[in-house]
Amino acid sequence: MAGQLADSYGRIHDYLRISVTDRCNLRCVYCMGPEGVKLLDHDEILSYEEILKIVEAGAALGVRKVRITGGEPLVRKGIAGLIERIAAVPGIADLALTTNGQLLPELGAELKKAGLQRVNISLDSLKPQVYREITRGGDLAKTLAAVETALSLGLTPVKINVVLMKDVNDREIADFLRLASAYPIHLRFIEYMPIDEHDACWQEKYLPLVKVTEEAAALGRPLTACAEGRGRGPAALYRLPGAAGLVGLIRPLSAHFCADCNRLRLTADGYLKPCLYWQEELAVRPALNDRAALMRLLEEALRAKRKQHEMTPQNGNCRGLGDKLRGMSKTGG
Repeated sequence: MAGQLADSYGRIHDYLRISVTDRCNLRCVYCMGPEGVKLLDHDEILSYEEILKIVEAGAALGVRKVRITGGEPLVRKGIAGLIERIAAVPGIADLALTTNGQLLPELGAELKKAGLQRVNISLDSLKPQVYREITRGGDLAKTLAAVETALSLGLTPVKINVVLMKDVNDREIADFLRLASAYPIHLRFIEYMPIDEHDACWQEKYLPLVKVTEEAAALGRPLTACAEGRGRGPAALYRLPGAAGLVGLIRPLSAHFCADCNRLRLTADGYLKPCLYWQEELAVRPALNDRAALMRLLEEALRAKRKQHEMTPQNGNCRGLGDKLRGMSKTGG
């Protein structure tokens, strides 16, 4: 019988987020600077066999939910094969993937057949030019097609991630609310998180998500909290009057949700991170050939987890990062 992964504060961790690559077919402004990122060598990236060993060790300790991230996970060859193998691990009950959607229309059916259950799709603008500017070259039509593909395949609930940025896409809140009205999606607004060194001017883009509730009220469609919002995810969920979908607010700066955190992260180059913000990380490669050692490493990662991060609207990521800064593209969001 599986055990439980508990940290020093009594939080049970049943969720593992796995970055399978640091490569991406887009260059989103909140993820990296205009010059991109220095890519890992291929031999630095965990193989699928190595990832599977970590999932199996996690499942033996009570991990029930796995999310595949990147970079962009769909640019890695053979990703459907990994999903099929993870789906077959005893104890894994929830298998999801975060994507920018550019490749989902062509790969979605294969991923669904392999055992993928849900997707989160990044969609930061409904205006083609703004979308191109945010993603530095992305095709909005492909991402909208990805939403349709996910809905038609039953990869539900389809979650749409919108990083809200001042003077970039904040005038589109009403448009996004209309999208949630028309489609049975979970529309999730996310506060801008300053994680990487390219975020020196992050406060110019930051908006607290009270902006969303205010605009919904001004439109005569006030958000009301719903029972679905009482889960263990970071989003507080709300109903929008007359809408087919739900609206979620993820507020890592203005309303910390650290007290309910249930996740560990595995980076593409083989490090366990207990927190997206703090830089503590443990190398998994030395333990890969010993299931018991891997399980002890997972438990050690939880012992290193701090009570909460220190991002706030005032200080961003100014404290605790040291000189081993690992940005979002290197961690997996």
